[in-house]
Amino acid sequence: MNLISKKFAFIFFLTLLTTACGVMNEKNKGKGVNLFTIEQDKQLGAQVAHEIDSNKREYPLLDSVKYKEVYRYLYKVRDNILNSGKVDYKDEFLWKLKVIHDDSVMNAFCTPGGYIYVYTGILKFLDSEDQLAGVLGHEIGHADMRHSTRQMTQMFGVQLLLDVLAGNRAAIKQVTGALIGLKFSRNHETEADERSVTYLCPTVYNADGAAAFFEKIQSLGGGRVPEFMSTHPDPGNRIEHFHNSRITLGCKGNQTFKTEYQQMVSKLPK
Repeated sequence: MNLISKKFAFIFFLTLLTTACGVMNEKNKGKGVNLFTIEQDKQLGAQVAHEIDSNKREYPLLDSVKYKEVYRYLYKVRDNILNSGKVDYKDEFLWKLKVIHDDSVMNAFCTPGGYIYVYTGILKFLDSEDQLAGVLGHEIGHADMRHSTRQMTQMFGVQLLLDVLAGNRAAIKQVTGALIGLKFSRNHETEADERSVTYLCPTVYNADGAAAFFEKIQSLGGGRVPEFMSTHPDPGNRIEHFHNSRITLGCKGNQTFKTEYQQMVSKLPK
């Protein structure tokens, strides 16, 4: 790279950094610098969602018409979280929800810009609605705090993510695969756990609903812990943190809606 190119690259970086410091974390100050704007989060999420939606072999999505009762139920839980008044980007992000039909995968994830994906494997593993709300709250928390673009900027650098925004198919595929298996930092996981409790606290749910998921994971034993846990480490410490956060915030909700949840699960494909 010659001197002029380096100069322009440096100016470009400073422009991104100035923008980031000025507008990117205005709703969650103190949570780190992000070199991408809110609009770029939305664009990146849309590109990744398009890749997932168009790759039916790797990501077999449940049809929203055939399984309308399942989707209606999941959107109800999503809306309970969004309407808690605690989601920073409730109105900016899309928060569209899709179910991936793969019973072998106990996972859920949320792209930048709020595209939520849940595997049937985790839906069948969970026992109740408050547990689902806790898991969804955690994944929504990652997107709401914009952890993905912050983490992937460190992993790939700005250029690859800009290639995704420009529609580079190879870059989109690479980022999609990385996003689904993204290993967040310990701080990001803790922040998302705390957000889950914060979101559920004003609702009728047990605000530490996600703790029951990790308790069930622990009961599986070392050899049976699912791949999902490779991106969500240390369940023991996190269980205690969920409970303590609920106590600290003084959350009063205690509903599980276990019967309703099991009725929804019964409508999933076998």
